[in-house]
Amino acid sequence: MHTLIILTGLLAFVSSKPCDTQGSSNSELLLSLNRELLRSLEEQQGLPNPSVHLALRLSDHHNHGKEDEHLNKLKIHLHNDIENSLSNSQSVVGLLALYTLALKASCYDLNTVTFNVNEKSETLLIHLKRQMEQEKEHIAYSHRPLTNYYQYSQGILALCVSGIRVNPHVNNKLIKAVEQGHIIHGDIDTFAMAGMALQCIKEGGSHVHNAADLDAALGTVKQKLLASQRPDGHMGNEFSTGLAVQALLAMGGQVEECAASMEAMRTDARSNTYHNPMAISQALPALQLKSYLQVKTKDCRDEDDTLVVEPREPVVVLPSQTEVALKVEVVKSSGAAAAFSVDVPKGSSLLEALEHLQRKHGDFTFEKETSLWGPFLSVVNGEQARQSDRRYWHLSSDGTALTQGIMDFKIKAAQTITIKNTNY
Repeated sequence: MHTLIILTGLLAFVSSKPCDTQGSSNSELLLSLNRELLRSLEEQQGLPNPSVHLALRLSDHHNHGKEDEHLNKLKIHLHNDIENSLSNSQSVVGLLALYTLALKASCYDLNTVTFNVNEKSETLLIHLKRQMEQEKEHIAYSHRPLTNYYQYSQGILALCVSGIRVNPHVNNKLIKAVEQGHIIHGDIDTFAMAGMALQCIKEGGSHVHNAADLDAALGTVKQKLLASQRPDGHMGNEFSTGLAVQALLAMGGQVEECAASMEAMRTDARSNTYHNPMAISQALPALQLKSYLQVKTKDCRDEDDTLVVEPREPVVVLPSQTEVALKVEVVKSSGAAAAFSVDVPKGSSLLEALEHLQRKHGDFTFEKETSLWGPFLSVVNGEQARQSDRRYWHLSSDGTALTQGIMDFKIKAAQTITIKNTNY
């Protein structure tokens, strides 16, 4: 009864304002986000981003020339990177799934996409199915995937929208993960991706062990998403709201259910909170009342091809003359802690601040790796936090967990940054 009262209250709250995507200011906002994604294609560092391509293809407005150019980069550079990972027997379910979704959204024939691994040529979808089987087997004996349930859900969704029959045992592992609490409480991104994957299974009529369990899992996901909504409208945090709204829409939620979240995302967009292309790529489909599930029925004919991007005006950023005191605490897996202090220019990114600290203090060192969200810490003071060991460097500012990466978080005031080797 308490759950029903809470859920009813949330529904009343999120239904209090209409989702207006037709107003001129909102329409221009969507176009500006679309243009920003297109500009990011020219500024990408590292591998081309399949999530950005997916958002561009789901959009109402297109620049086919730039999209086709990016598609070719995906088919060369990202494809080769995935092929190398497969050759080294690495688990890359999430990247394979995003690549599949990006190609499918371009109406590309997936049966023509092959990887040459160990002198054997097999299609993208065969490799994705095989990796999902490996993930499923790992869950069977260790109660968790090789990667994580977010990537596991991506894999199911990618296979499902591609019309591939997914092993019922693979589906059932995700259903059980939702119902038995194996997805970390508060991990809204994973619940959202799981919701879209399970909804695709339901709509596609894929065989599951128990249809009632599938419905129960979908209900649990919806409840978790709605219960995560903050007074300001965000679900989870600013960077998980896009996927959460996508999931609610995919699961048949009425537009009114996510009105407060829609308004929160529009506010974020106007205040440039979404300056990371990855963040825009997850929010833009939601703001257009779409979800990744719509890739399944994507029709690439008669698309609007009028989107034009003007060259960005060069911006000269002068270094700040004001410095702020930064304290950095490093906590290793053993619990051993070390503290360092340094003054950094106000407005520096955390990455710039750490680089400055490394130059000033020889006892502090770090290494980083790249991801679709940008660089992240891999080694700090000689200690590595490996995904294979279920560990990562957790970042917090004055005790509050960061929701942005080291390149996006700005040091605007004196604070203590804690870098802690954490298991998950």
